[in-house]
Amino acid sequence: MTEQRGTLARVKAAPQWVAVSLAALVVVIASVASALLAPGSGGRSGAGAPAVSGRPASGAGATTTGSHPPIRPTAPTVAPVPDSIQHATEAAGPAVNITIDDGPDPVWTPKVLQVLRQHHVHATFCMIGPQARAHPDLVKQVVAQGHRLCDHTVHHDTTMDHKPFAYQKSEIMDALSMIEQASGGARVYYYRAPGGAFTPPSRALAAQHGMRPLGWNIDTKDFDRPGVPVILGTLKDEIHNGPTILFHDGGGNRTQTVKALGESLTWLRQQGYAFSFPKVD
Repeated sequence: MTEQRGTLARVKAAPQWVAVSLAALVVVIASVASALLAPGSGGRSGAGAPAVSGRPASGAGATTTGSHPPIRPTAPTVAPVPDSIQHATEAAGPAVNITIDDGPDPVWTPKVLQVLRQHHVHATFCMIGPQARAHPDLVKQVVAQGHRLCDHTVHHDTTMDHKPFAYQKSEIMDALSMIEQASGGARVYYYRAPGGAFTPPSRALAAQHGMRPLGWNIDTKDFDRPGVPVILGTLKDEIHNGPTILFHDGGGNRTQTVKALGESLTWLRQQGYAFSFPKVD
């Protein structure tokens, strides 16, 4: 009889025990849910939730959380340009492109820059990679004065069109890297092959990296130092060949070039020519 009463008591108490257990379970579930939904808990982000994984959320005043540093945007890449050899000017109407090759040179580039500045003319400087690397101050000065940069290879090898593409590629790309580093990251707009030693693959490579292959119409022959009157005479005789004119600031004594350049700019302006850059696109 006593055993029956004990069993009956346990049966009567069962609903109360179950109720207590259920209440405790509800408390535990509520605590877990609250923790999961709390800001910064690592739960799934909803609208307005803080950013995760170090990425800043969009909107003003957004901050980052977590241990990862903010992701910095990569430097923009230069869009490819046409790979045909360019001679034309950006400016409409009668205009010329002044191009200066084989520098920078610590003696002659500043003198050429001075002449251009006096005549309010901008030019394109086709630079040898190691020369640019050796004189980054001059490269930066060229850019700061509003001129444009051109890749003129590493070794100025006028026979590079007869050599393997791997060699041509290293000549172009290594010079590009040197010029970009020397300039502090300025754009290199053009690629001019030494002596016009272009090949279809080298032109395509340069164009893929945003450098328009650049030719010339008038070689003033200033490199050979034939005398100022001869240099100026060559320009006058060949001005109808096209608008892109070649001078040099490297490769030796450029006294004649500096004087002839000034006289050439004066004559060109008297003839009604504007001064431009070669077209890129």
